[in-house]
Amino acid sequence: MSLVNLTTADRVATITLNNPAERNTLTAPMVAEIVAAMDTIEADDGIGAIVVTGAAPSFCAGANLGNLAEATGESLGVIYEGFLRVARSPLPTLAAVNGAAVGAGMNLALGCDVRLAGRRAKFDTRFLQIGLHPGGGHTWMFRRIAGPQATMAAVVFGEVLDGAEAERIGLVHRCVDDDRLLALAQEMAARAAGAPRELAIAAKATIQKMADVDTHPDAVATELVPQLWSTQQPWFAERLAALQQKISTKSS
Repeated sequence: MSLVNLTTADRVATITLNNPAERNTLTAPMVAEIVAAMDTIEADDGIGAIVVTGAAPSFCAGANLGNLAEATGESLGVIYEGFLRVARSPLPTLAAVNGAAVGAGMNLALGCDVRLAGRRAKFDTRFLQIGLHPGGGHTWMFRRIAGPQATMAAVVFGEVLDGAEAERIGLVHRCVDDDRLLALAQEMAARAAGAPRELAIAAKATIQKMADVDTHPDAVATELVPQLWSTQQPWFAERLAALQQKISTKSS
């Protein structure tokens, strides 16, 4: 049985962690399949966006605790790669959190560009509760997304967030009914994939760079080069002509 299922439709790749009996916990074999799936996706010019989810009822319940009990820096790095490989992707990524996202499994969601949650989703850092310091950049990602107070409440004070609460604090973009979650995630991803692939990659890179930009003039300068580059691409002329034709048709 594959520990990771990869499907594609509408230029969207969907990665589904597929070990529900063990709540999709990250193990070295599963991580190897995640990495292989990501390599396949990024090598395919026909794919423009990625959805990550888990086989019900969990999203990903973290790292295998047996592996953690014997952890070294090297072995932790192997498990980290399961979410770091997704976080490094130049393509737009979206997590469809359909159940428990715990510890390293929460890192997998945090490493995506956008998170959607079903109502049964649970975001549980759980590190301190099992006597473990957070790892894998957990506090850095959480703080940058939801701020220091929300991070402290979850990590140190043990708050477990359902989908609605995660939406309220800005940890997820939207909380939706469980039966709509995957379809909505794939619909959103298809809109990203509908843009020229190189353009979506450039826009994502610019948004990431803006974390270190302090002033509006610097932001203008940061966007100027890629915007000028985009005006010279064939897709811009094609799409502009199509828009002008649409406007002309409506006005006639």
